[in-house]
This record gives sequence, structure tokens and C-alpha cells, in this order.
Amino acid sequence: MLAAMEQREVVKRVIGILTEAREMQRLLEADLEREDLDAGAGAVTALLNETMPHIAIPDDFSVEEVVTVVGREVGGAVEQLVSAFTLAFTMLAQVHDSGQTDVSSADVLQDLALRVEAGGPEDEDDGPVL
Repeated sequence: MLAAMEQREVVKRVIGILTEAREMQRLLEADLEREDLDAGAGAVTALLNETMPHIAIPDDFSVEEVVTVVGREVGGAVEQLVSAFTLAFTMLAQVHDSGQTDVSSADVLQDLALRVEAGGPEDEDDGPVL
């Protein structure tokens, strides 16, 4: 079984996925006929493959036992992913709702990445981002 990915690493990967999605949107807006852009599924699939546990289910397990084991093993990984996306969304929404028009979503994601790298943001409670 793979070791659980550190939450900070998951947050950084989520930031990368969101940043990549924004860049693809920008490129598509510039050229709607563009067909050379990956839909970003590769990064999401890689993150899922790295965060989801490998589960060995004995052949003699009942359906209920399988459900219990899968729920227990996968639940933590799903919670980790949801937590990382929720953190990014909350920080983006906080800046948006504050009306800061001079701060882009890329700025917010970059700030979040720097905070995570430095050991935050959960260690910091100093008000709005940026």
C-alpha cells in the first residue's frame, strides 16, 4: 500500500490543477478553434492514483465487508482531496467577495502555494489573502 500523501503536497497539486485549468481556459478564450490542449484529466488522474490507497480484498469477504473496508480506506483520501480543493476555493472566494479587483485568481493561488510551502496557511490566521 502506498504511504498517504502529505496534505501540503496534495494542496500544492490541487493548486497546480487549478492553475493549469485557468491557463487552458485563457488559451481557449484566445483561440476557440484550438484543439491541442489537454483537458487536464492527466493531472487529476495522477493525483487520484497517488492519493487513493491500494486495497486488497480477500476473496471470501461479503459485500458488506468490502463496503466497510473500501469506505474506511478511501474515505481518508477523499477527505484529503476535498479539504485541499475546499481550501483553494475558500481563499479564492474570500478575495472575490472582498471586491479586490487588483488581485487575480492566479495571484491568490500563487500566494496559497507560497503559504503552503512556508508551512501555512492553516498556521496563519491573519485575515484575507494578499
